[in-house]
Amino acid sequence: MSIKTMLSAVIAAVYMFPASTLLAQSDVKIIPIPVSDNIYMLSGQGGNIGLFLGEDGTFIIDDQFAPLTEKILAAIKSVGGDTPRFLINTHFHGDHTGGNENLGNAGTLIVSHDKVRERLVAGSYIKEFGMNSPPANKAALPVLTFSEDMHFYINNDSVNAVHVPSAHTDGDSIIYFKKANVVHAGDIFFNGFYPFIDAANGGSLRGTIAAVDAILAATDSKSKIIPGHGPLADKAQLQAYRDMLAIAYARLLKLKNDGVSVEDAIIHDPLSDLEAEWGNGIFSGEKWIRITYPAVF
Repeated sequence: MSIKTMLSAVIAAVYMFPASTLLAQSDVKIIPIPVSDNIYMLSGQGGNIGLFLGEDGTFIIDDQFAPLTEKILAAIKSVGGDTPRFLINTHFHGDHTGGNENLGNAGTLIVSHDKVRERLVAGSYIKEFGMNSPPANKAALPVLTFSEDMHFYINNDSVNAVHVPSAHTDGDSIIYFKKANVVHAGDIFFNGFYPFIDAANGGSLRGTIAAVDAILAATDSKSKIIPGHGPLADKAQLQAYRDMLAIAYARLLKLKNDGVSVEDAIIHDPLSDLEAEWGNGIFSGEKWIRITYPAVF
């Protein structure tokens, strides 16, 4: 089985089965993947975690699911880190915020865009996957929020969290490490797969493309990009993803403007030439059209 096939199966499972079923598995491993001298990507079950180490403390981006917190902390300690001083959530989905309560209770300062806190306070339901999240407990909530961007001057780098509107959701943030030349893209970037666009919670395909364009404009051939899901990437891989999104958007927008229903759009099979490369993750082309069509505007 290829690495991409294995990643596809894991990513699909995270979205398509209840967390309680997945997290009953004891064989989940949290693997630290070096990105730069003091930045790692932690892969496991859920969104990729960004880990930044240094003399000012441990800084992480997203935290997967609550039952994995002990394993995540063990992985952090294995590369010289400690209980995180700061945690920033790239968006509100449970595979990126599930460990918030555990870390909040451990003293970690949680930061996010305003919309992330709002949605965690209210609770949410993602109908595409039947995922119901009740209102979060106080310890799981961000205690610092921002509307546009926030700077962290930590571990001899300038880390900038920038909100991008109406992308994967309405509360997404991109995290830029200026000195290290590293970006954590959150779920704006599914490396090698059709992405989930959460239209019910403010996401749009056009906004996702705009967010990807912002990352492309801020990176170069030496940049390392941590995607929300999938393997560590470079700018060329992000560009390929952007090209796919732009092609898909143009085709789906034309069908929608022509008054074509989602069922008839599927019959048109507008993604047939993209399927072999991009249709092996969470969604086949047919499923992706069905879910994404409302987000085409």
